[in-house]
Amino acid sequence: MSEIGEALGTAAEGGLFARVVGGKFGKGRTPAAAEAEAIPEGACLNCGTELIGEHCHACGQKVHIHRTITAIFHDLIHGVLHLDGKLWTTLPLLTFKPGLLTRRYINGERAKFVSPMAMFLFSVFLMFAVFQAVGITTPSDLQSSDAIKVDMRDARERIAERVAEIERERDASAPRSDERARLDAELADARAALSGVTTGAEFTGAMADDPEFNVTGIDWIDRGIVRKWQENPGLMLYKLQANSYKFSWLLIPLSIPFVWLLFVWRRQFKAYDHAIFVTYSLAFMSLLFISLSVLGTIGVPLAIVLTAGTFIPPIHIYKQLRGTYGLGRFSAFWRLLALSVFIWVVVTLFLQVLLLLGAF
Repeated sequence: MSEIGEALGTAAEGGLFARVVGGKFGKGRTPAAAEAEAIPEGACLNCGTELIGEHCHACGQKVHIHRTITAIFHDLIHGVLHLDGKLWTTLPLLTFKPGLLTRRYINGERAKFVSPMAMFLFSVFLMFAVFQAVGITTPSDLQSSDAIKVDMRDARERIAERVAEIERERDASAPRSDERARLDAELADARAALSGVTTGAEFTGAMADDPEFNVTGIDWIDRGIVRKWQENPGLMLYKLQANSYKFSWLLIPLSIPFVWLLFVWRRQFKAYDHAIFVTYSLAFMSLLFISLSVLGTIGVPLAIVLTAGTFIPPIHIYKQLRGTYGLGRFSAFWRLLALSVFIWVVVTLFLQVLLLLGAF
């Protein structure tokens, strides 16, 4: 059943890419089909319209058509990510004036900026590539509950043998001596360790051996998700990471209703406004997370990375709220506080969806 989740995610990504790249060749024709029709010189090779200037005024295709290998790589970047020079116009505003960028895009300034969805997809795929490059991946050598049970049983046996050995030494020592006092303290510590390991071994054994063992009390979850995490936690972590990339777009529809709640009485702001706000914000947070991860990898002090990760996101959201919706300081601040709570709700919902997807 895992193929179903992967297929759904791939289809969703394909749909998103189609929206970004849509209309590139105009009226559904491909360059090969246009060439096959042998449209006369002086007309657009794509749609046949008489040319005026360097671009077709009907479909937008350029007059000069490149047929070189470098053009393939240019089309890959431009067609899939639709970035080109727009990236260097978009990134500074997204970083320092996110509210201005969001409002300008909503108001219709589209040609000069990377679209929110293209920016979001770019940040997600960049995150995947960077994390693979620097080795930030889920551990694959986690033990199953059966292996943990065996290890804990061995540990319990070793500690029990040590307890018996200390008891024999204690009985052979002189009463009220320094040696007897030392052995008494060592015996108390060993018995406490044995008690803890015994409790853990019993709990792990119950999880591994008892088919009726329940964690959540919901039968289909305990028999599905929990059991799979017990049997192969490394695989489940890998699937969780893979699905987090594949289904990251779910954060957008999950977030929009919560932003809408903040402006439910402000009728001039529609769901579209909130969608642009959320998508640009998620793109920036992804890029920020990538930057901080790389800085931490190359040796920047952890205190600096944590400080930046703590203060930059709320400041950015505050500035984006003010600029996008034209809010005063107090209005933006209380919405920031509410949104900070909503973010955790959205993250929790997203993780639950990923866990469900990983079970199939």
